[in-house]
Amino acid sequence: MTWLVVGLGNPGPTYASTRHNIGYMVADALALRMGGTTRNLGWKKHKSGRGDVIEGRLAGERVVLGRARSYMNESGGPVSTLAKFYGVEPDHVIAIHDELDIDFGMLRIKFGGGDNGHNGLKSMRQSLDTGDFFRVRVGIGRPPGRMDVHDFVLKSYTSAERKDLPTYVEEAADAIESLVTVGLDQTQSAFNR
Repeated sequence: MTWLVVGLGNPGPTYASTRHNIGYMVADALALRMGGTTRNLGWKKHKSGRGDVIEGRLAGERVVLGRARSYMNESGGPVSTLAKFYGVEPDHVIAIHDELDIDFGMLRIKFGGGDNGHNGLKSMRQSLDTGDFFRVRVGIGRPPGRMDVHDFVLKSYTSAERKDLPTYVEEAADAIESLVTVGLDQTQSAFNR
């Protein structure tokens, strides 16, 4: 059985270090675990042109690692294209995404549910015609004061957050390895706090 693990984010260097791109950051950490190097993570443009992929094994399981070549709000189309191409049903799709309602440094892993106002999830739900896929929800916290949510998610992490970010990204990658090997219940027990 193949898993499709998709990091949600926005393409290009302008967005690379923003909170909205935590899904891409975790996907890059997984790329290293799947044989990439710091000089070449191994991403290849999928022949559909709609995403980048890495095919291989993660913790012994067959995994297609993906990221859309579209903006967050349009990520459902590329995810759906990859799922169809590789014959992956929605119940074997894992979306890695930022979550405002979870504090920075916290993870929540779940199956199914709504989009909670997250446009990337909304797009995926529409394109897959279901919300029944796994989510690794990586907390970024709420904006300070009256800062607009849009501005907050498209800002880089603070210097204090950047110190802990590598550990946090690796923990999210660990959670994905756990999910594909031991399943939801054990993963939630180990990582949801």
